[in-house]
Amino acid sequence: MLTYLIRRLFAVAVMLVVIVLAVFCIFFLIPKWTGTDPALMFVGKQADKEAIEGVREKLGLADPVLLQLLEFFKGIFVGRDYTGGGDTIHCSAPCFGYSFRNEQEIWPVLTDRLPVTLTLALGAAVVWLIIGLAIGVLSALKRGSLWDRAAMTVALGGVSLPVYFTGLISLALFAYQLGWVNNAFTPFEENAAQWFSGMVLPWITLAFLFGAMYARLSRATMLEVMGEDYIRTARAKGLKEPVVIGKHAMRSTMTPVLTLLGIDLGALMGGAILTETTFSVPGLGQAVLKAINERDLPLILGVTLITATAVVLANLIVDLLYGVIDPRVRLA
Repeated sequence: MLTYLIRRLFAVAVMLVVIVLAVFCIFFLIPKWTGTDPALMFVGKQADKEAIEGVREKLGLADPVLLQLLEFFKGIFVGRDYTGGGDTIHCSAPCFGYSFRNEQEIWPVLTDRLPVTLTLALGAAVVWLIIGLAIGVLSALKRGSLWDRAAMTVALGGVSLPVYFTGLISLALFAYQLGWVNNAFTPFEENAAQWFSGMVLPWITLAFLFGAMYARLSRATMLEVMGEDYIRTARAKGLKEPVVIGKHAMRSTMTPVLTLLGIDLGALMGGAILTETTFSVPGLGQAVLKAINERDLPLILGVTLITATAVVLANLIVDLLYGVIDPRVRLA
């Protein structure tokens, strides 16, 4: 298991370096190759020639590419100074960029928004895993029944309906008309009960979309697994049906579910834009939407790095869970 863990950690380290290189190329090199001035992209909507030259000097865009890349890496690990136009701006480590438009470091913005997005993603994940797996497994075990057809119809609706539609409908019904939940976001440190009440609908709305996909996936996987030879062998040995399903079938069913969960959770760390906008949840999704409207490129760059890192780390956790569910993975 230790060798397996070391290999996975090494692969993650290499992938993180590749991600930083890719992000650097996307935001600093590709614009040059396409004839776009990177300084103009980083300075914001309204910029005169002096502001553009100041940003170009502070970012070192006239320096050799290798030197720019080293400064980019240096900023992430030890911080960096942006010098130009007669002043020096220090960006503390980890420096994910500096917004010259809003005169602020990107990292504090990310750390302020990330916990909100994290609680939204994790809360919704708990809901969609419980509901999606339960519906999918029961539908597979009762294949062709009324329950199976009804559950898959609801799941198809969950996959098809956009988040903003189900979100607005749930707000109108449960928050405004019935008054069962809070319709505004409240920070946890201010009032835990109000925070929970305000997060219930975003969790359920987001879980309705993902839970439907997990229900269909778990049903298809369970149907395939139940026809395997080892399941028939377990039944022939006289094992009870709950043991056959829970101990043998569910292990194989969980493998693709975990794979999808790692991808989904990692991607959601960049913000569930539609859900956060619909319910006015101040997470990374709202911050990215605002940054796009204001052309605040450094914030978009920071969220891109956070999201890519989250996907890699989530998949690392999934790889380790593979070894727990199926010991044969440790030897791969």
